[in-house]
Amino acid sequence: MASTRAAVSRSFLVATATVAVLMLWFCRAIDASVTTPPPAAGNQTRPPALIVFGDSIVDPGNNNALTTLIRCNFPPYGQDFPGHNATGRFSNGRVPSDILASRLGIKEYVPAYLGTELSDFDLLTGVNFASGGCGFDPLTAQLVSVLTMDNQLDLFKEYKSKLARIAGATRAGEIVRTSQYMVVTGTDDLANTYFTTPFRRDYDLESYIAFVVRCASEFIKKLYGHGARRINVTGAPPVGCVPSQRTNAGGLARECVSLYNQAAVVYNAALEEEMKRLNGSAELPGSVLKYIDLYTPLLDMITRPDAYGFEVTNRGCCGTGVFEVTLACNRYTADACRDPTKFLFWDTYHLTERGYDLLMEQIINRYGLF
Repeated sequence: MASTRAAVSRSFLVATATVAVLMLWFCRAIDASVTTPPPAAGNQTRPPALIVFGDSIVDPGNNNALTTLIRCNFPPYGQDFPGHNATGRFSNGRVPSDILASRLGIKEYVPAYLGTELSDFDLLTGVNFASGGCGFDPLTAQLVSVLTMDNQLDLFKEYKSKLARIAGATRAGEIVRTSQYMVVTGTDDLANTYFTTPFRRDYDLESYIAFVVRCASEFIKKLYGHGARRINVTGAPPVGCVPSQRTNAGGLARECVSLYNQAAVVYNAALEEEMKRLNGSAELPGSVLKYIDLYTPLLDMITRPDAYGFEVTNRGCCGTGVFEVTLACNRYTADACRDPTKFLFWDTYHLTERGYDLLMEQIINRYGLF
């Protein structure tokens, strides 16, 4: 104010105009704050944490703490992860949950809940309960001694208690309510439990798909009951075009298995319909559920590799790429390919980091970040 008085003889008109503009801006800002409604929950505010449930597509190493053959905490897995560290992620580098957390601006990697020294920051910004080999069908996980989805929910309850201890009950409840949730599973139910083993053959395919969708629905309801509101649920990929399934059932030419892909299409349609039914319903008031289509973008990447800069999409980078996955993909019996960026698949079931990165880019472009 003193400097304004000192300069009044030179700049009275300029100062007056400046004050007028500032006052007009201030009034408009006040008016906007009063009349503009807050952003809709789940649509505009960046989530404080990313919390993940699912299978090997997003498992960052929980299976390392389990007695199971479904693990990959050894080279060449992780060869392109920072420090060339085989963390237990089923890829050469990052997995979709890491990529999403980074794009959300939360953190670069979502850590495994089991077998990891978790800091307060880790707990406050989200953890990952996914277990490679599981499915919505509890039998899928039991067959390979990994965490069922209900086991993952039990760990989530434990996590919430830890969160309350470091953040206080009120803040912890807010984090749980406003966090983004990622649920990625169901592929193993079709590819392994139904098509590969005889243990669910008392169902015909249509009945089994209906059963798995019911299991998915029950899981989402339970997760909602524990406080989750913003939940993304992915469908199945084109199961019949995964290298392992080409090898198992694609004949000598290792073609995509049309029956398996058709099953994925039917399953995805039923799952999407169930998510639409539950979303914001009287049964789950305030919920924001999104069904995420993996099938369409991944099939496009498989069938049009040149458009994405890939050279190989029918086999994995590891070894021959025909059957190597988990324990069979190792540095003693199966060297990795020279350049994983040219391969869509890392092993015969999971994508390379570049594959996941391009897949997530398409998903985010279609559905947004939150």
